Amino acid sequence: MQISPEQLVQLGAIGWRTETLLPADTVGKLVRVIAQHRNGYRVHDGVEEFGAQPAPRFLKRDADPQIRPAVGDFVLLAPLGPALIETVLPRRSLLTRAAAGERYQRQSIAANVDSVIVLMGLDGDFNPRRIERYLLLIEGSGALPVIALSKQDLLSADNCAAAIAAMHEVVPPQTPVFAINAKDEKSVAVLLPFLGLGASVVLVGSSGAGKSTLTNTLIGHQRQATGEVREHDSRGRHTTTHRALIQLPSGGCLIDTPGMRELKLTGEEDLAAASFADIDALAQTCRFSDCAHAAEPGCAILAALASGELDQGRWDSYIKLRDERDAASDSLEAQLKRKAEGRVPGKALNKRTAEKYGRS
Repeated sequence: MQISPEQLVQLGAIGWRTETLLPADTVGKLVRVIAQHRNGYRVHDGVEEFGAQPAPRFLKRDADPQIRPAVGDFVLLAPLGPALIETVLPRRSLLTRAAAGERYQRQSIAANVDSVIVLMGLDGDFNPRRIERYLLLIEGSGALPVIALSKQDLLSADNCAAAIAAMHEVVPPQTPVFAINAKDEKSVAVLLPFLGLGASVVLVGSSGAGKSTLTNTLIGHQRQATGEVREHDSRGRHTTTHRALIQLPSGGCLIDTPGMRELKLTGEEDLAAASFADIDALAQTCRFSDCAHAAEPGCAILAALASGELDQGRWDSYIKLRDERDAASDSLEAQLKRKAEGRVPGKALNKRTAEKYGRS
């Protein structure tokens, strides 16, 4: 079942050709996932919103979480019967993180987005070092980061300028950084170039940073619930309880997300490509290719730390994130190995059972 180019744009598919998403022999209805709940999904076909259920294979316990439908996905519904998600179409981007807990598992946050707006409050929530973690997760997603510092009205113009300067010290030069008042329509207009016709954006940040307030301002009315933050740490309660894609008056699609208390790395992040290219470049000039940057002669990192060229806090952050990334990578490798080893005995047992009792 074909869908018009106009409907594709309304669903946030700017620049996508209908024939790219839908080959001529496609069977099924194209829709976009706009919300995920415990009891199913909400999807939109460019005309109306309705509920849909995932095909049984997506619900298998051993299924890779990344193959399951995520908010922002373009999917095909079964041609007959109730709305059943049969196929997840190839993604142009996917923002993920490691799920909370000790067992390694990736959690999909949003699919097919052009930009990720990281919202951070200019109150007790302000922490430039945390942005480095967001940038690592965004770098491998295929989307571009945008930093929005909310609660601009709490600070003087000079203090806002200082906060923006502090942020520029930890983000790559090409990363946009804005200070906004999420309650003020004129103030948030700086974000509209990223929210134009057919664009898709996901909004992330801590609870209490103002994501729901910003969403309401961009929509033009009170849709998302908002709440007060705690005085001692400027954190808020989760007023957004699930990820949801919202069509904006500006023509774009915005995915609002619950506040993230934990940002665990997946183990596949590229530190140099995210925000540590300067440290990577320094390390390349060390005398020894396997330099541990501890006490080796000719270590460019140690020299840069001693001269003040490299900030000690930035280096400490790099080491912390590198070690966490490597630990997550080791956990992933071990888990994949256990799965591979588990399949062999299982197959052998099935074979012995079939030989003894015959195949059913």
